[in-house]
Amino acid sequence: MVLQELGGQISSALRRMSDATVIDKTVIDGCIKDICTSLLQADVNVKLVGELRKNIRNAIDADEDKAGVNKRRTIERTVFKELVNMLDPGKKPFTPEKGTTSVVMFVGLQGAGKTTSVAKFALYYKRKNFKVAMVCADTFRAGAYDQLKQNATKVKVPYYGTYTESDPAKIAADGVDLFKSQKMDIIIVDTSGRHKQEAALLEEMSQVSSAINPDLSIFVMDSSIGQAAFDQAKAFSETVDVAAVIMTKLDGHAKGGGALSAVAATQSPVMFIGTGEHVDEFETFEAEAFVSRLLGLGDVKGLMGKLTDIMPEQQQEEMMAQLSEGRFPLRIMYEQFNNVLQMGPMGQVMGMLPGFGNAMMGQGREQASAANLKKYIALMDSMTTAELDNPDIALNLKLLSDPSRVKRIVKGAGRQYRDMAELATQYKAMSTMISKMGGQLKMGSARGGTNMRGQNQQLEQMGKALSAANPQVLKQIGGMSGLKQMMKALDGGDMSQLQGLMGGKE
Repeated sequence: MVLQELGGQISSALRRMSDATVIDKTVIDGCIKDICTSLLQADVNVKLVGELRKNIRNAIDADEDKAGVNKRRTIERTVFKELVNMLDPGKKPFTPEKGTTSVVMFVGLQGAGKTTSVAKFALYYKRKNFKVAMVCADTFRAGAYDQLKQNATKVKVPYYGTYTESDPAKIAADGVDLFKSQKMDIIIVDTSGRHKQEAALLEEMSQVSSAINPDLSIFVMDSSIGQAAFDQAKAFSETVDVAAVIMTKLDGHAKGGGALSAVAATQSPVMFIGTGEHVDEFETFEAEAFVSRLLGLGDVKGLMGKLTDIMPEQQQEEMMAQLSEGRFPLRIMYEQFNNVLQMGPMGQVMGMLPGFGNAMMGQGREQASAANLKKYIALMDSMTTAELDNPDIALNLKLLSDPSRVKRIVKGAGRQYRDMAELATQYKAMSTMISKMGGQLKMGSARGGTNMRGQNQQLEQMGKALSAANPQVLKQIGGMSGLKQMMKALDGGDMSQLQGLMGGKE
């Protein structure tokens, strides 16, 4: 994540303050200075940093005379609030509706990732059963139409463009008219870019906007461009009515503080963030969840949403029913490994767990972890249905060590014997925990807490699946006891316990 280093520095500043024996003015001043320095080094706009410093001071002064006030919590709460305010201007972006044609225009500089974002945007709404079409009005960049055509083919949506017409406003208008006649729900217009906000580019944006009268203008911003983000976003906002922002290249490691500045400049909400080059690496944006992940507090709500998307509640309840009886077929482990892979890049999934925001895997480790899961899945693909669905833990442990069966499974999967030994070790560790948790799960079902406990059990299984991929995973949140503590906090709705997992003190 592009702001990973910034989040780590802010979290470290807060931890250093909490470790102090006495939190006096000197300690507080040092903490505020460290936080502001981190923001400036990350290319956050100087004016915004000054306002944040002032607001932290005001919050501390307001609580100065109150008895029993935790100054660390005051600063932490204020930093969280101010970062959220930077990213959330309090406006909701235009929302397309089915049955009504909405025209969406993408603007931004060349290289920001506009054309790729157009395809991601199209795929996102196509999956929600909208009728989507793409129009290429970029006549400046060589190969722009070819790229859009290729992306449109990949996401399977209709497109419009031409090699002969040189007027981008006319191309845009013709494309919009064509798809309006076909009663498309969303028509996305990709526009030209430049290497800087030249007058010619801004004039062209104005002409295209006048020709198509878009319902929504989205500014696509490269999150790694630094201090230039504020002026760039402001220039586009003054030319066309920018109503939303998409931040791209959040999978990189540049400073990225300009991403915080751009929202302040446009006073427009961030609608989506691009987290990779692939068309499905695209997430809806929520300021509180983003800042929570940035500061290492996780995004349990987002993680639960991903879990529900890939595993409906009914299926979660069925799984919990088996586990509560102490039954653990290999198929459950197989499904959990597949679920982790379906949830997106492993670094993103881990970033949603408290304590992981600033300790995501490097690209190499992430790929190795995914490879581990894939080889375990290949081995289980080589098993029979009876072997996968057998609920008896003792019998499964015997199966995983039976020489003739191991030989058949390894040969069928094209893997090595040590891979099978690793799978057996993972199953043994997970089944041991299931056996210990069985009684608690029965009590939870009896109290009527099936849904939440089912989700918590699913979350725990995800944690174990991540641990199977990379043994360092659970260490970041204090092992299985840390994961249990997180589940307990979720059950009781006590989010302060989740903050404690990050290393904070009350």
